[in-house]
Amino acid sequence: MGSSHSAGTSSSCSRQQREEDEDLLDNKDREEDIARFPYVEFTGQDSITCPSCQGTGCIPTDQVNELVALIPYHDQRLKPQRTKLYVMVSVLLCLLVSGLVVFFLFPHSVLVDDNGIKVVTVWFDEKNSLVVLAITATLRIRNSNFYSVAVTSLASQVQYMNTVVGTKQIDNVTHIQPLSDQLVNFTVKAEMGGPFSYV
Repeated sequence: MGSSHSAGTSSSCSRQQREEDEDLLDNKDREEDIARFPYVEFTGQDSITCPSCQGTGCIPTDQVNELVALIPYHDQRLKPQRTKLYVMVSVLLCLLVSGLVVFFLFPHSVLVDDNGIKVVTVWFDEKNSLVVLAITATLRIRNSNFYSVAVTSLASQVQYMNTVVGTKQIDNVTHIQPLSDQLVNFTVKAEMGGPFSYV
């Protein structure tokens, strides 16, 4: 009795195994068959009809601009190539352009160098007991900017023993071209009299 029971159990197990194998083969065949057919809505007890196509598998033309397509997360279109490289190149180009703009447009200093006294003319004013000196000097003005500079005014003083004995103011002096220098001549008249009459 025990031996017949064990034989019945082994035959039923083998039948169940065969049935499971056939079900697996049928499932694979069904998947391949479904892949060959166009979209079909399978509605059952726990399913709902697709709200976009209403189960037809086609989207109405009047809703084309309203519907959103879903792309799988692992789709290659969501992972563009060389993104970091493009971002870095864009940042470096922006920094380079802004640096060049600052370098060329930011105002640089205008240097003024004394180029020495060229002529000194002396004469005596006997009526007022003055010694008059006409001193002609030259300045070299350098423009280190990339645009022209206008020298609007030039003021100069002559001092003797910490006392101002002559002044001169010139307006609308000159225009200096970019990255160039120019010599400017000016004459200051100094009067030595009063407490400096001994000179």
